[in-house]
Amino acid sequence: MSTKRLFFALWPDNRQRDRLRDVINSVAKTVEGRAVDRRSWHVTLPYIGEVEESRIPELQALASQIEVEPFRLVFDRLEFWARPKVACLVAATVPTELENLVASLNSVLREVGVMPEDRTYRPHITVVRNARTFATERLTQRATTEWSGFELMESQSGPGGVSYIPLKQ
Repeated sequence: MSTKRLFFALWPDNRQRDRLRDVINSVAKTVEGRAVDRRSWHVTLPYIGEVEESRIPELQALASQIEVEPFRLVFDRLEFWARPKVACLVAATVPTELENLVASLNSVLREVGVMPEDRTYRPHITVVRNARTFATERLTQRATTEWSGFELMESQSGPGGVSYIPLKQ
């Protein structure tokens, strides 16, 4: 059986990516490491893992029943995360609507037999990989993003690194 590595995500449009870039550009340039191509920037929601291709339509059907209450996510700092050695754009607070979305997606995962990760959800965007340690940087200007939907994403590893592909229903 063929499998795909999947996760749910907030997938920014080009306007949102430009806005995020403009807000963090000066800070991110000071971080040593490999910059993540902004076309790959996303906010991971529940990670799913390896899923048999034949199960994807069921996952999509269940996820499509979730109604997303529109919300704003405000990124206000750049943090170093030691274990994965990444620099992340981080939101200080998680809107209730986002918490509800994550809970609903975790319910979908349980329904298809996938155990969701057991940890506190922290919305973030990875902007630098293989980063060297640095102190948390508060952004001089916050990056506010607005959301009313989410995507089921596939993560594909290749010689040039990882690429992310939205799976359309």
